[in-house]
Amino acid sequence: MENTREKLKILAFSDVHGDKQLIASLHKKAEEEQVDLVLICGDFTDYKEEATEGLIKTFLDKKTPVAIMSGNHEDSMSTAVLSDIYGITHLHGRSISYKGVGIFGSGGTTQIGPHRISEREMADNLKAAHDRISYCKKKIMVTHEHPSESSFELDVFPGSKSIKEAVTQFKPDILLCGHIHECEGVEEIIDETRVINVSKRGRIIEL
Repeated sequence: MENTREKLKILAFSDVHGDKQLIASLHKKAEEEQVDLVLICGDFTDYKEEATEGLIKTFLDKKTPVAIMSGNHEDSMSTAVLSDIYGITHLHGRSISYKGVGIFGSGGTTQIGPHRISEREMADNLKAAHDRISYCKKKIMVTHEHPSESSFELDVFPGSKSIKEAVTQFKPDILLCGHIHECEGVEEIIDETRVINVSKRGRIIEL
């Protein structure tokens, strides 16, 4: 059935860590919901390349576009290679637009994990990515890490100052993130931006 709706419908998820059962359930959800786009917000592996087997191809077999970024379990270079192999968008410092919605982001984390990036790199990535879709009236920002000074920190998991500053400066309609498993499904409003931890269960987003 042809999709004729005007709104952009997205399945966004993070932190599946190569769990094949979880991945299968997300494939099913994407098909049932007839989403326009799948966003993978980092930590899709458990530090092993074979954990990506079947993760992306099944979505593409159903003709569903995919965009991906690294978390703290994989680096941006290996994620870029994976993106090239499957012909999908690597959102690390890059952006795309679908149905008039600009989507921009940066992978990695500034605080925790073996694949950390600096706050400066995070800020530069987000600015460069946003600059390319700044004309869009609706915007979604995508990161793996959460913003600083937010409820996602739980007083023990510091977030990124650069992500918080980007929310304030660029004013996206929505920020999608993951990383903190304990905040699965948690939402918060920062300024006027809806911030969502999409988690391993995934969230359907319409804008």
